[in-house]
Amino acid sequence: MRLTRAEAKTRTRGQLLDAAARVFAQKGYAGASVDEIAEAAGYTTGALYSNFGSKEKLFVELMAAWRSRSIARQAAQVAAIVEEDGPDILTLLARRMEKVDGRSTQAASLHAEFWLFAVRHPEAMDLLATKTGERVDALVPLVGHVMHRYGAATSVPPEAVTRIALALFQGLARQRRIDPAAVPADLFTQGLEWLLAGLRASSAAPA
Repeated sequence: MRLTRAEAKTRTRGQLLDAAARVFAQKGYAGASVDEIAEAAGYTTGALYSNFGSKEKLFVELMAAWRSRSIARQAAQVAAIVEEDGPDILTLLARRMEKVDGRSTQAASLHAEFWLFAVRHPEAMDLLATKTGERVDALVPLVGHVMHRYGAATSVPPEAVTRIALALFQGLARQRRIDPAAVPADLFTQGLEWLLAGLRASSAAPA
């Protein structure tokens, strides 16, 4: 079946983005060239420029696309966990840590490149802030559910607790990649338990 012009354009852009992810992960933003990306995708540099305009714009769009896909996956996982309401919510979160650790290094490399690029480009930092906010919004229902489930529902907004939990997860995930033996997967759930205990103690303390 012959593709329409719009369908062909969408496919070309997708293939260029996939190739860009591989090349940027391997060589970094500075080390990757448009020639290498186009060749990896099976297209000419003209096709790359006609679809994205520049390497910088391609990278920013890749950042947005990767973040959006990640947020969509997390939102679906959150909905499934909250709906199931099983007895081992924290155990499920520990398994999430193990899954992150088991990924290829491509994702870790790209996220590092996204951060370095954003530090040097304010408009990219704005995009990163927006996507981080969307990620927090996707996780808030789960964190609010856990807070209620473990008796830690306090005056502290679930959004604030979500940001702390997300920072804990990201930090431990990075440390686990550096030294897996020093950061067992259940350390994340232990950290959450300590956080929840602190919230309960804060709620019980006299004003």
